[in-house]
Amino acid sequence: MIRFHKEGYKIITVALLLSVSGILLAENFIETLWLVKAVQILILAFLIIILQFFRNPKRVAPLNDNALVAPVDGKVVVIEEVEEPEYFKGKRLQVSIFMSPINVHVTRYAMSGVVKYSKYHPGKYLVAWHPKASTENERTSVVLNNKAFGDVLYRQIAGALAKRIVNYAKEGDKSVQGEDAGFIKFGSRVDLFLPLGTNLKVSLGDKVKGGVQLIAEK
Repeated sequence: MIRFHKEGYKIITVALLLSVSGILLAENFIETLWLVKAVQILILAFLIIILQFFRNPKRVAPLNDNALVAPVDGKVVVIEEVEEPEYFKGKRLQVSIFMSPINVHVTRYAMSGVVKYSKYHPGKYLVAWHPKASTENERTSVVLNNKAFGDVLYRQIAGALAKRIVNYAKEGDKSVQGEDAGFIKFGSRVDLFLPLGTNLKVSLGDKVKGGVQLIAEK
């Protein structure tokens, strides 16, 4: 059974109503048969895109404090040592995962622990793979802490199409690996900032699945 994320309920309902109305209107007001079918196919395609975007497949996380899993579905587009200016104010290992509009857009906790920091930043809507997207786009930064990894920051970043970031993490909350931590609507990316020397289990270009794919381990 296909599950949908709660952030999509209103949009799915509106899209469904518009689709049904559009199909009926085309049937009643367009006389050319092939044109009726073409319009109806386009409407159904639009509905399918909306439904697949908000799908929320069930994932079973390893629940391993010594493992870090992907927070989202997507493609690993950056692995590099960078200066992280917001929270650490020092060198960290950045791993960035880009989500296309066809990816599942649920954000999941990469590890179990405690939420130490959670902050929203308004900003621009540069394309998500732009080098400055991590510091200039609309974004939310969240820091999780556990004994194995210490502090790990993940950053939800809006893209050119994403107009709303949803973040459920609040300071003091307990995070459970693989559980729902938020949602980014319509194209985006997530950056992870890890301790230097972290034992990574992914490479550039890898496609990962949120909540289950191993990113790093101790």
